Amino acid sequence: MTSPDLALDADSGEIIAHVMTDQDAGDASQLEVLLDQIDTPIGQFTGDGAYDGNPTYDAVTRHSAGAVVVIPPRANAVERPDADPSSQRDRHIAAINTAGRMKWQVATGYGKRSLVETAIGRYKSIIGHRLRARSFGAQRTEVAIGCSVLNRMMACARPKSVRCKTATP
Repeated sequence: MTSPDLALDADSGEIIAHVMTDQDAGDASQLEVLLDQIDTPIGQFTGDGAYDGNPTYDAVTRHSAGAVVVIPPRANAVERPDADPSSQRDRHIAAINTAGRMKWQVATGYGKRSLVETAIGRYKSIIGHRLRARSFGAQRTEVAIGCSVLNRMMACARPKSVRCKTATP
């Protein structure tokens, strides 16, 4: 069974990268493939605990040197005594140990991840929970078309608001 891995812009809800994987591929193993599809630097990478680990931090930093990486460390994670002081992961562990996981989530903006989960739910409800194509190549095409359609639908539904100043008497 195959499934799409998606990268989204949490602010706009736009799908900015996608890749097809089989059931044996972990999400973190596809990160570089997703990042390669993103031409502009990213400001923040937010992922769930499946992405926790140095390979993710390294891949994001190679793509966008100044990117903030926000991934909840595993519950049993400990700070490494030999870690570089600029290690984002160790700073996350220290912040969670000091203030707790909920305050860490607020301080890092981890709550924006729920916007991404909403977009994934939108994909599944509009495009579907399962792929219809049988061959892997056709499934990749199906996902690409689905992402494009969903992005166009979101662009049509997004209002373009402009703040107007009114004269005061």
